[in-house]
Amino acid sequence: MSDPIRLTGFSHGGGCGCKIAPAVLERILAEVPKDSLPYPGLLVGLENGDDAAVYDIGGGQALVATTDFFMPIVDDGFDFGRIAATNALSDVYAMGARPILALAILAMPVDKLPDATIRDIVRGGLSACQTAGIPLAGGHSIDSVEPIYGLVALGLGRIEHIKRNDKARPGDVLVLGKPIGVGILSAALKKGKLSADGYATMVDVTTRLNTPGPDLAALDGVHAMTDVTGFGLLGHAWELARGSKASLRIKASQVPTIPEALALVQDGIVTGASGRNWTSYGSKVASGLEPSDWRIKLLTDPQTSGGLLVSCRFSAVNDVLATFRDHGFTDAAIIGEVASGPAMVTLVD
Repeated sequence: MSDPIRLTGFSHGGGCGCKIAPAVLERILAEVPKDSLPYPGLLVGLENGDDAAVYDIGGGQALVATTDFFMPIVDDGFDFGRIAATNALSDVYAMGARPILALAILAMPVDKLPDATIRDIVRGGLSACQTAGIPLAGGHSIDSVEPIYGLVALGLGRIEHIKRNDKARPGDVLVLGKPIGVGILSAALKKGKLSADGYATMVDVTTRLNTPGPDLAALDGVHAMTDVTGFGLLGHAWELARGSKASLRIKASQVPTIPEALALVQDGIVTGASGRNWTSYGSKVASGLEPSDWRIKLLTDPQTSGGLLVSCRFSAVNDVLATFRDHGFTDAAIIGEVASGPAMVTLVD
């Protein structure tokens, strides 16, 4: 009998940990024009690295468009497809819109993977789209050295409900919808140190669609929203601070964390992307901690299909938490606040 296929063995990275490091990406895009003035219908473009592009299609409606794809974070093809598709759809929800349509991006080493494994990946992506209530209407495939899967995702939303990642206001409260630690679990999986329960938790967290997004966006008092993915919680908090020209305070002890990931990171299990993330934006984070501290490793851990990070007025916090819980997000928690001052993220106990 042949050994089972291990998808993670075909790639040099996995999930949103594959992202180009923030500092490298900024360097690459430094001379790329970000001015959207020639396209007045483009409401959100390259300006602040937001989760998706937004275009005014008239009648108060906005088209939201995004794409996301990566290499395997797990070995099971069906789970990989579900995770990758859920992650791609998250960007639509993070803008406050509802997905309407998806196209698949499929790049596979067809000489190394059985047809059945590739079919499972496609089936997993289709399953996530069906859960979201949208068609997987086509896509594009190529023969590739490493397995890659993801989606182009389109959504619709009311223009007045579109939430950007640059509108946080001093006095706002920060709420995070999912626990962090997915990258650490993935690293443990590759090392053969992840328990069966840990794997089940990883799949559960990464295949949970961020469906609260549109309902959160419609709440009075919700000012900004983004999803936490490959740059880690501190990286996406920094993007929020930079775009909003505000100071964010993150209370480390209040950040929801997957219990097994907490134990693993304290035991030294981390991803390479965590260090690259810290190198990219660590100078923008006031923590009083050494980069080697496990808390820094946890808060820079790349999240695949991570939670929504919401900046809202204090009076809206109960409604935000109730909305998360109505959608089954029982780990949602207040993790910090927004203050006036220079763009910076401050980490406190």
